[in-house]
Amino acid sequence: MHRRDWLKGTSAAGLALLSYRWTTSAYAAADLSTRFPALADAALAKATELGASFADLHLMQTDRESLIVREEMVQGVDAGSSLGCSVRVLVQGAWGFAASEEISEMRVLQLVESAIAIAKGQAGWRKQPIEIEALPAHTGRWDMPVKVDPFTIPLEEKVGRLLEINRAALGKGASYCNSHLSAVRERKWLANTFGTRIEQSRVRIHPSFSVTLVDPKKGEFASRASMRPPRGAGYEYFSEWDAAAEAALAVEQAKEKMAAPSVTPGKMDLVIAPSNLWLTIHETVGHPTELDRSLGYEANFAGTSFCTPDKLDSLQYGSELVNLFADRSADGGLSTVMWDDDGVKTLGREFPIVKDGVFRNFQMALGQAALIGREGGSNGCAYSDSFDAFPIQRMPNISLQPGKDNTVTAESLIAGVEDGIYIDGNGSWSIDQQRYNFQFTGQVFHRIKNGKLDGMFRDVAYQGNSVDFWKACDGLGGAPTYELGGAMNCGKGQPQQVAPVSHGAVPARFRQINVLNTAAESGKDIASAVQGSPMKGCDCSGARDWA
Repeated sequence: MHRRDWLKGTSAAGLALLSYRWTTSAYAAADLSTRFPALADAALAKATELGASFADLHLMQTDRESLIVREEMVQGVDAGSSLGCSVRVLVQGAWGFAASEEISEMRVLQLVESAIAIAKGQAGWRKQPIEIEALPAHTGRWDMPVKVDPFTIPLEEKVGRLLEINRAALGKGASYCNSHLSAVRERKWLANTFGTRIEQSRVRIHPSFSVTLVDPKKGEFASRASMRPPRGAGYEYFSEWDAAAEAALAVEQAKEKMAAPSVTPGKMDLVIAPSNLWLTIHETVGHPTELDRSLGYEANFAGTSFCTPDKLDSLQYGSELVNLFADRSADGGLSTVMWDDDGVKTLGREFPIVKDGVFRNFQMALGQAALIGREGGSNGCAYSDSFDAFPIQRMPNISLQPGKDNTVTAESLIAGVEDGIYIDGNGSWSIDQQRYNFQFTGQVFHRIKNGKLDGMFRDVAYQGNSVDFWKACDGLGGAPTYELGGAMNCGKGQPQQVAPVSHGAVPARFRQINVLNTAAESGKDIASAVQGSPMKGCDCSGARDWA
C-alpha cells in the first residue's frame, strides 16, 4: 500500500505496540542478566551430579525487524523476537541437548535431566566417544559498539528513508525499484563447567535496494542491486549512507548494461572488486575449509569438500600473493564476537587459512582439532543461531589481505590488463559438491581495453576451480582499497542454521580466467548481439550441472 495509506491503516496503537515489543525485550534481557548466575549454578551443579563430564547453559534472545518498500508502496513489515535456553551435556563420550522457551530454575533442571537421558541413550550405537579439550574460564560482558540502536528508531522514519531511495531511482528513469532494511539484535549468556560466565550482545543491519529498467519495445530488461554490504553496526550505517546517490548511479549503470554488447566467451584477465570477490572467498575458501565439512560430518548446502586434512601445510591453494586470514575480531564484522558459543575467547585467536598461497588451517569448534591431530584446540568457530540450536562449527570473518604496496589501486591493476573485464558487485553463483568447480556472475561488467575502462559487457560469468583460480592471482590492491563485504544468511546444517559472516577483500587481478556468456549458456540466440573478437574456445563442460 502507499505510504499515506499505510500510515492511515497502521494505527498509533499498532506502531506503539512494535515499540513496546523492543522495550519489553530490553527489560527481559536486563532481568536475565540478574537471574543468570543462579540459573547457571543450579544447572551445572545438577549436570555434574548426574554424571556429566562437561555441561553448559546457553540463554539467547533474538530481535528481528525487516521492512520492504516497492516504488511508493510499503509491501511488508515483519518483526519478531525469540527467547529461550538450552542445556548441553557430555556424558560417557556422547552429547545430550535439550531446550525450552521457558526460563526458570525448575525448567532448567528438567532440561538437564532430559539432556543427560539423551546422552546416555546413545551409548549403544555411537561409534567412538567424543573427546573435548579443556578451555580456559572466562567471565565478563561484551557489547558490540554501535552509535544508534536500530530498534529505537521509529518505523515511520525507516520507511521514509527507503522511500527516498525508490524515488531517487524512479526519478532517474527506473521502471521499478524496491528497497529493504533488515536489522537483528542478539543477546547471549553462556556458562559452563570450566568456570566460564559470560554475556554478550551484537547488532547487525543491512540496507539494500534493486533497480530494474524495462525496454518494452525490445522485450528486454536490466537490473542493478545495491552494493552496500550488511555490517555489524547500528542504525548510523543506514542513515549515513548516501543511498539516493547510489540508486541514481545504479539506474545509469543499468541503462548502460542494457545497451552493452553481450560478452564473447573465452579466457580473459579479470580485475575483481571487493564487492564481488567477498562471495568468491566465501564459497571457494570459507566453506571448503570447514573441518566438519571436510571430514564428511557436514554435507548440507553443496556437499563436502575437496580440501581434506592430508592437504594441510602442503596444498598450494593460491599464488604466493594470496593470504586469507580468519578472525572474529574485525571492526564491523558480522561474525565478530568476544567469545564463540563454546566459550572460546576470539580476540587473539586470529589465524591464517591460506598463508603465502599455502593451506594452513581449518576452521574448528570444540573437540574438533583432536580429530586431525591438531594441537591448540578450537580456534573459536562455534555458533548457534537460536536458543534451541546445538552450537556447530560456523565461519568466522575470512578476508583476503591487502598487497604489500599501498599505492596499488583498482586503477593500477586495470592498467596492467590489455583485454579483460572489471567486475563489480555480486550476483548469482553455483558450485559443485566438493566446493571445487564454480561459476559466479556480478552486477556490473566494465570492459578493459589497453589498460583502461572502455564501456560495458553484459551476460558475463566467470568459471574455474577453487585452486587454479587463486593461483591465477597476480595483483592485489593495497591497504587503502580494503573493503568489508558479507552476508547475513549463510546456511549450514540439518536442521538448517543461518549465520552472519563478513569477508574483507581488496581489488585483485586474475590472469586468463574462463568467461562464459550466460545468455548463450541458457540457450538464447545471441549471435547478433555478440561483438568484439572472434569466438574463442572454452571448456564449458558441466557448467549447467553445478547449480
